[in-house]
Amino acid sequence: MRTSLARVLDSLGGTLLELLAGDPAGPVGDVILHDPLADRVPDRALVLGIGADDLPALVRRLATRRAAGLVVRLPVEVDSDLRAALDETGLVLLGLRPGASWDQVFQLLLSGDAPPDGDDLFALADAICALVDAPITIEAPDTRVLAFSGRQEESDRIRIEVILGRRTPEPYLGQDDVHARLARDDRPFMVPAITEDTLPRTVVAVRAGGELLGSIWAAAREPLSPDQEQAFTDAAKLVALHLLRLRASADTGRRLTAELVAGALEGRPGAAARLGLEGTNSVLAMGFTEDGGPDTASLTAYRQQAADTLALHLSTVLPGSAVTLLERVVYAIVPTTGDRALQLATEFLQRTRSRVDGLIGIGDAEGLPRSRADADRALRVLRSAHTQRTVARAADVEVEALLLDLRDLSAAQGRGPAGPLARLFAYDQAKGGSLVESLRAWLDAHGDVAAASAAVHVHENTFRYRLRRIAEVGEFDLGDPDARFAANLQLRVFTAG
Repeated sequence: MRTSLARVLDSLGGTLLELLAGDPAGPVGDVILHDPLADRVPDRALVLGIGADDLPALVRRLATRRAAGLVVRLPVEVDSDLRAALDETGLVLLGLRPGASWDQVFQLLLSGDAPPDGDDLFALADAICALVDAPITIEAPDTRVLAFSGRQEESDRIRIEVILGRRTPEPYLGQDDVHARLARDDRPFMVPAITEDTLPRTVVAVRAGGELLGSIWAAAREPLSPDQEQAFTDAAKLVALHLLRLRASADTGRRLTAELVAGALEGRPGAAARLGLEGTNSVLAMGFTEDGGPDTASLTAYRQQAADTLALHLSTVLPGSAVTLLERVVYAIVPTTGDRALQLATEFLQRTRSRVDGLIGIGDAEGLPRSRADADRALRVLRSAHTQRTVARAADVEVEALLLDLRDLSAAQGRGPAGPLARLFAYDQAKGGSLVESLRAWLDAHGDVAAASAAVHVHENTFRYRLRRIAEVGEFDLGDPDARFAANLQLRVFTAG
C-alpha cells in the first residue's frame, strides 16, 4: 500500500475511520488482519483488530513489532490502562465507525492510490440491472444521477427525464417520505408509480459508516423476488465501496491541485510549471456573500461545490486554468488578462446565479503572487458596503481599496474624524441635526445647491441655511478646496455611506 496514516484518514476519516490516539504522520505498509497467534507482523503494518480484546496488551505487542497502527471497532473506551499503553508506545489507534464494515475498509485500504475509472460505475449499474432485471440509476444524496444502466427504453417517460435532467423528480421523492426512509432503512423498499403511465420504483440506500452516500433506483414493474432483493442489497455495498474510492480519488486530486495552486500563488519555484501555466495569467478570487459567520460543514461543502463548478466551467471555455479552494476563497489561475478575464468571471456568475452566490475579484498584475494580492484586494472591496458590483478588476476599484486601507489604519491607531468634520459630528449627535448628511450631499453634488437639496429632500433656502450652519459650527471654509477634500476623504473613510 505504501502511503501514510494521514492520507488514510484524509480519504476515509469522517466516513469510516476516526483517530483515537497517536500521530498519523508516519508511513504505513501492509494492511493485515489481527492474528493473536502470529509471531511476526510486517514492518509498519496497519492491523485491523477484528475481535481484538485486551487492547493495552495488544497495543504493546504491536508496538514491539513495529506496527504503524491498530484499527478497532467503535465504540471503545480509552481507559487509563489503554491510554498508558498508547502514550508509552506511540502506536496510532483508529476507530471503525458504527455501520461501516471491515470488508469496506479492508478493500479500500488494499486499493491504495489507484484511482477508480468513472466508467466503472456505469458498468456496475449494468451489472445490477442484470441481477434485478430492471433498468437502474445510481444517485447521489441530492438525487443527482451519477450513473445509469442500459435498457432505459424499458422504463417510462419519467426515467427519460431523470436521465436527461440528471435528477430524480420531486413527485417520486415526495411519496412515502423517501428521504426519511433512505436515511434509516438498509433494505430495499418500493415507491408506487406516480401516474398510470409510469412504473413503480424499488429503492435501496447506499451507505457506509452510517453516512448516506446515495441510492440505487430500479424501475421494476413487480416487487423484487427475495433473491433479487438480497442481490440488490449486496449491490448497494459494492456501490458504496466504489463511491468511497471515487471520493478518495477526487480528494487526492484536489489536495494535489490545492498544493500546486497555493505554491504558484506564493511564487514557489516550479509550481506554476507543474500546473502547465505559461505566459501571462490572471488570478480570480471568488468569495461568497454568506461568509460573514462561522464555518459549518454545509458552508464548506457549498464552497467546494462552487469551486468544482468554476473548474468545470473554465475547463470548457478556457482550458489550462487551475482552480482550488483555499480557506474560504476559491482561487482560479486563468491564462488570460484584462477584459477577457472580466468577461469570463461575469459570465460564470450569470450562468450559475441560482447555485453560486459569489463575488469575484480579479488581479492581473505581473507575477502570480502580486495578482493574487490584487484579486484579494478587489474581492474585499466587493464584500464592503461601497459597491453593488459582483465582479471587479483590482485596477478598477483601487480608490475604494485605498479607502479601506485608510479605514484599517485609522482603526488600528484609534483615530476618527478630526477638525471641522469632528465638530459637525459632535453637533449632530448632541442636537439631533443633519449637518453631516447635508455636507455629504453638497460635496457629492460638487456645490450644486439645487441637486444637493433635492438629495436630502429639503427646500433650497433651507439647504443654504444649513450650509451657513456648517461653516459656523464646523469652522469650515467652504470655499477652500483643501478643506473640501479633507472633509470628503474623512466622510468616505469614517462613514459607511
